[in-house]
Amino acid sequence: MSSICPFAKAASADGGCPMKHEENHSQQQAKCDDNVDRKSHGSASIDGGCPVKYEGDHNKHQAECDDKADTKTNDSAVVSPKCPFGYDSHTFKLGPLSCMICQALLYQSSKCLPCAHKFCKACISRFKDCPLCGADIEKIEADTDLQVTVDRFINGHARIKRVNADGQEVDGQKNVIYGDVSMERGAFLLQQAMRALRAQNMESAKSRLSLCAADIREQLQTSDNTSELCSQLGAVLGMLGDCCRAMGDTGSAVTCYEESVEFLSKLPAEDLELIHTLSVSLNKIGDLRYYDGDLKSAKAYYKQSLDVRRNAVKEHPNVSSQVVDLAVSLAKVADVDRSLGSEDVAVDGFQEAIECLESLKLDSNEAGLEQRRCSVLDFLHGQLADKHTPVSDSSV
Repeated sequence: MSSICPFAKAASADGGCPMKHEENHSQQQAKCDDNVDRKSHGSASIDGGCPVKYEGDHNKHQAECDDKADTKTNDSAVVSPKCPFGYDSHTFKLGPLSCMICQALLYQSSKCLPCAHKFCKACISRFKDCPLCGADIEKIEADTDLQVTVDRFINGHARIKRVNADGQEVDGQKNVIYGDVSMERGAFLLQQAMRALRAQNMESAKSRLSLCAADIREQLQTSDNTSELCSQLGAVLGMLGDCCRAMGDTGSAVTCYEESVEFLSKLPAEDLELIHTLSVSLNKIGDLRYYDGDLKSAKAYYKQSLDVRRNAVKEHPNVSSQVVDLAVSLAKVADVDRSLGSEDVAVDGFQEAIECLESLKLDSNEAGLEQRRCSVLDFLHGQLADKHTPVSDSSV
């Protein structure tokens, strides 16, 4: 089953983007940006420096524009969120705060010497030559000032806080209600984590997912939409567990997977994507227990995943991917049964899984699922063949 962003269902009630600026602010901002572009046209750097470096005049002009926008919206009960660097969720792609290797926001920003190009520490540590200019890397040193700027960007753009709508003053200041950007914030952090994951920058991905999980936990304490938030948190914790597992921290990985299961188990088993995420988290805990040699604990988690998938097939018998998932769970439980010495029980499990897959009829447009079905089927037939392998041959 294809992975779906856990924040895909979090669109605002009016169908618009929750991060979208008010119309007046957007028009004013466009005029200001046009003026800046005309002033700075033709002044691009060609000396090897960063081509998207912010200029002092631009920052000053940006502040003036923001002040004008603030004046116009000062009497409003809701203030549109603003990125401290002039970005909103639509315009941010790759920029001065991005690592050009993983294409995510910089994490543990590091500078190559002598060329001075900047990347994530984990990304650039894999290179001997600068990926941008090809210069030999003589030394890599931390750029703490740049990292502070990146962190400020995240705190301002991706972690805009909302306050209670009771009109009370907090710390002597009048309470301000910001636009509801919580889901867009989560999607932003998740986007950065996925970019880092694709580039195998696990430290960066873990950091962004941790921020995302912390934000959702905070919202759970005040929001009425607990079902949606639990679904999102369960998915994020599952990915966070994958990061910990890839980094060799199995203890933290198990903790994340268990929390994922805890939140997802609270929800009604109606969403197929939720069912898939829950069963996968259970299987991953079982895998880690299996590799640690705790076969009984592994079987318990595999069995929970199997039960979830059996119920899913009963409720959705025409969903082919659920049948394949069920066969995988049957194989996992049977494999543990064989390791525990219950050969007859294991054979029954393998045969049931084979029957599920052989009876499955797929359409021509399900080529990917057909390939997976055949792969699992080959494995199951191999497991049954092992039953007849003489002990002396298997020990060679």
